[in-house]
Amino acid sequence: MDSQIMNVLGDRVLELGPTPSADSPYRNFKLTRDADGVAWLLFDREGTSANTLSADLLEELDKILSELEGQRPTGLVIRSAKKSGFIAGADVNAFRGATDVTAVETEIGRAHAVIDRLEALRVPSVAVIHGFCLGGGLEVALACQMRIAIEDARFGFPEVMLGLHPGLGGTVRFTQLVNPMQAMPLMLTGKTIDARRAKSLGLVDAVTQERHVRNAVKDAVSGRLKRAQPGPLNTILSLGPVRGFLAGRMRREAAKAAPEANYPAPYALIDLWEKHGGDRRAMLSAEKTSFARLMGTPTAQNLIRVFFLREQMKKLAGSGNKIEHVHVIGAGAMGGDIAAWCAGQDLRVTLADMKPEPIAGAIKRAADLYGKILRKRTAVRDALDRLMPDMQAEGVRNADLIIEAVPEKLELKQKVYAGLEPRMKAGAILATNTSSIPLQDLRTTLQRPERLLGLHFFNPVSRLQLVEVVSHDGTDAQLLKEALAFVGAIDRLPLPVKSSPGFLVNRALTPYMLEAMVMLDEKIDKTVIDAAAKKFGMPMGPIELADQVGLDICLDVGDMLRSKFGDMLPPTPAWLREKVAKGELGRKTGKGFYTWKDGKADTGGMSVISEPSAEMIDRLILPMSNVCVACLREGIVDNADVVDGAVIFGTGYAPFRGGPLNYARTRGVENVVSTLEALTDKFGGRFTPDAGWETFK
Repeated sequence: MDSQIMNVLGDRVLELGPTPSADSPYRNFKLTRDADGVAWLLFDREGTSANTLSADLLEELDKILSELEGQRPTGLVIRSAKKSGFIAGADVNAFRGATDVTAVETEIGRAHAVIDRLEALRVPSVAVIHGFCLGGGLEVALACQMRIAIEDARFGFPEVMLGLHPGLGGTVRFTQLVNPMQAMPLMLTGKTIDARRAKSLGLVDAVTQERHVRNAVKDAVSGRLKRAQPGPLNTILSLGPVRGFLAGRMRREAAKAAPEANYPAPYALIDLWEKHGGDRRAMLSAEKTSFARLMGTPTAQNLIRVFFLREQMKKLAGSGNKIEHVHVIGAGAMGGDIAAWCAGQDLRVTLADMKPEPIAGAIKRAADLYGKILRKRTAVRDALDRLMPDMQAEGVRNADLIIEAVPEKLELKQKVYAGLEPRMKAGAILATNTSSIPLQDLRTTLQRPERLLGLHFFNPVSRLQLVEVVSHDGTDAQLLKEALAFVGAIDRLPLPVKSSPGFLVNRALTPYMLEAMVMLDEKIDKTVIDAAAKKFGMPMGPIELADQVGLDICLDVGDMLRSKFGDMLPPTPAWLREKVAKGELGRKTGKGFYTWKDGKADTGGMSVISEPSAEMIDRLILPMSNVCVACLREGIVDNADVVDGAVIFGTGYAPFRGGPLNYARTRGVENVVSTLEALTDKFGGRFTPDAGWETFK
């Protein structure tokens, strides 16, 4: 047993070579030499918990390389001194607002020179990689002659998520080392892979454990390490005519995911490889130009903006989560999935329902989810152990947080609270997942209304990152703080909102979905309506989305919002009520507007009957921006950036547009207002521009 404990502790301590002296001449690195004459170069970026690459860090690396060229050690080990991993990529701060293409290209040229210099060192060089090795970090590792991965290492090129492709020689070094048919899709999708997969692709030469690092390094430097060699297939796949054929296939795949007009980066990467994949020097040079050109595109700048919106919203969570045990009431689609997500994030969860069947269904869905997101079978088992069926609702007594997810009926929820409240422990939070009932109405029967707040998750829970944290004017400020920290602890982004009908996201989304129903009433084909939204850049059209959410929920939310906002919303067609009454609710019943099989809408390969018009797109999209301005004016949310983040992370709103308010700013507020006025004249008062546009910046 003791030796097992020692092993675990031993694995936590990184093998970093000889102890560096305290007075290192470098700010972001430590350089030592061991008894065998091997130099150990440790990346240790000053004042951060993770290494990122920036101009000043690369400048310092350049000085170190010139020192090493003069000293010629017997070998070079490159490692990170950070527990979090190797290098998490470039410092994205440097990309913000970098739209001067010539300046970006010059800067990238300087960085290339440093990486090329590392590659040209006449010394056996080995990167020892633990934790995350992403983007620019992976490009540094590729410039070493050998790569040794610790078992927990993760590799990837996430640049495409920022509207870019690798820019430090990675497009060249990766496709030359690894079969391009496997290398290109990794760069095109931004997916990460683990150490075993990296070894099988030939990206790393060996996978080892921390305690064997010294021996692995000796083998590498002495030439005993069996190195991964690119196979003969790589040479064939890099021939011009073959590249041309494969590039065509890659373009068709990319087009299924996103059109070039909206997301140019994947297509730029395919062009780069197709044109220059056989000529290393030409491709390195073309990569710089291509990367700089992408950096200047609105897509890249908006996706970089979204990256920072996510960081900003993470900060809203604060830290110091106190919630350890969550009790969920209602094991339906939402309650069951919320419970599963929390148990997957290391919390103890009890799940209660009136009947055993929904609980069983929720646990089956949880097992499917864990199978996809957790890599180890033991982790899947542990997560399922933390998710406990609780027919007798025993969990209420010990829970730190109770989440109510029963159907949207005021009397039902109040009845649930009456049974709950006397059994809750002091200091516990009572949260509702309601999407349509204002908290002011829910709190009327509570003895302690100050501990009620809303935690509104979005469907599907495992994919949409937003949680609206809803307060009423009597919510206890400390409990609200704890709720925000809880959302951060389960890897979700909190949006603090004041209770008001539809909060922010549903209020913005409902006119979009109801307008689509009005268009159906005008005999516009559903495929054309969905195509209009997709042309703008939405991940799915409003008709398919209505099916996904559930037509009964759409109807409830629509009715509730119409009762508050009247003719500011499109009318609800009578046939929608009939559809719901017949039980055609969309995905969950297998039939709505579309027929659903295995959780996917059967669009039957239907070709769109006619091209959607610009007016159609405006009718769907502009009301969302209009509502967001209204929510700002009313003080429901107090920050325009966070509004954009919320609509992107809660609905999947086209990220490359930077959010509904950023879209309005880019298009021009005058243009948006005059377009809304023209739509008002033609279609009615629901398009009336909000008074908030007058002061919106």
